[in-house]
Amino acid sequence: MSNNAYVPPKVWEWEPGNGGKFANINRPVSGATHEQPLPKGEHDLQLYSLATPNGQKVTILLEELLEAGVKEADYDAYLINILEGEQFSSGFVEVNPNSKIPALLDKSTEPGTRVFESGSILLYLAEKFGHFLPTTPAARTECLNWLFWQMGSAPLLGGGFGHFYAYADEKLEYPINRFTMEIKRQLDVLDKQLANHEFVAGDEYSIADMAIFPWYGALVRNEVYEAAEFIQAHTYKNVQRWAEQLSQRPAVKRGRMVNKTWGEPEEQLHERHSAEDFETKTQDKIG
Repeated sequence: MSNNAYVPPKVWEWEPGNGGKFANINRPVSGATHEQPLPKGEHDLQLYSLATPNGQKVTILLEELLEAGVKEADYDAYLINILEGEQFSSGFVEVNPNSKIPALLDKSTEPGTRVFESGSILLYLAEKFGHFLPTTPAARTECLNWLFWQMGSAPLLGGGFGHFYAYADEKLEYPINRFTMEIKRQLDVLDKQLANHEFVAGDEYSIADMAIFPWYGALVRNEVYEAAEFIQAHTYKNVQRWAEQLSQRPAVKRGRMVNKTWGEPEEQLHERHSAEDFETKTQDKIG
């Protein structure tokens, strides 16, 4: 235990720029910081996002729907640079008052339907188009069990483990140990489920897989936090098998490219407006 242990004051007060990678955009109040309308494309579905794990969930589903022949799922995807505070524009706040990506506007309804929170978007699109969500009560419930498992678990992975292990200014033993223990427990839950099922919710590929893969698949493949050795990711063999299987799906590969601004240029598609953009508008093509 440190001799300089933090003693909370009686009343907390915000100090802007209080450290960490995202300190410049974190604040204790909601709402818009500036006036800026959102762009809108020709498709019914307008997505405003960034290729974080939460953003990838939705673009993977949209690409899977298109792969399945659902032409009505074509979409425009606009980049929201969260490090520049674009999620606090007046236009974005109108679509998502919580100022988090991803956010979706469905123009096929009158008035347009706003959908925010990644799990809500996955459920909305799966129900709208009738794909990747089982229809029998038991199978549907099992899929939703795992969808909401991800929604409840991933904040402990990202905001807990990821923050203190990879992003915090100072490495602190207590929070790293606390959250490492929890994410290893989560991986064990997932590994045991996948020991008896091809996909997370059973034998059918679903929105549960699309929600969990960008977080836990990326973790065991050492694509986030550079922590695979630290958490002994190789020991979760069923998660590894599942993650490798999903990573090879063409729609998953495309979905992970949309709104991506880092990594290899050929894997970055900053905006997406048509299927041809994957061939002609990646960063290696346009510079």
